[in-house]
Amino acid sequence: MRLAIVVSEFNSEVTSRMLENAKRHIVKIGAKASYIFYVPGVYDMPLAVERLLKKRTVDAIVTIGAVIKGDTRHDDIVAENAARLIADLSLKHGKPVALGITGPGMTDEQAGARAEEVPVRAVNAAANMVLRLGKLERTVNKETVVIDDTADNN
Repeated sequence: MRLAIVVSEFNSEVTSRMLENAKRHIVKIGAKASYIFYVPGVYDMPLAVERLLKKRTVDAIVTIGAVIKGDTRHDDIVAENAARLIADLSLKHGKPVALGITGPGMTDEQAGARAEEVPVRAVNAAANMVLRLGKLERTVNKETVVIDDTADNN
């Protein structure tokens, strides 16, 4: 399985830790990081995600970012728009894109506390969707088919 990672440089004190945890977990589950693509911020991710989804050497994408609360609603706008566009791109290209972006509304401390758990969950989500969509493609049964690997989700 070939996963690409799109990681935000903004809030790099958090996202660099998140990236390392994602890369370790990708190796742990026996997958390969085929691309690691740095973008300036979470808002810039959709363009990189779209380009990577077109690559035959990418089965799924893991996004890594930290949107931390400031004095305005900027964090809400960034996170909501990026998440919506990323979901739209996943549907458009028929490949999973896992949302490993923390926030909005988080403090620096909350973002740091999530730097280990969120990327691991995002890698699991991307990998599980690739596996489950593959099973769905191979299904020719006319009975009820249940595709559930929840035991592999942690």
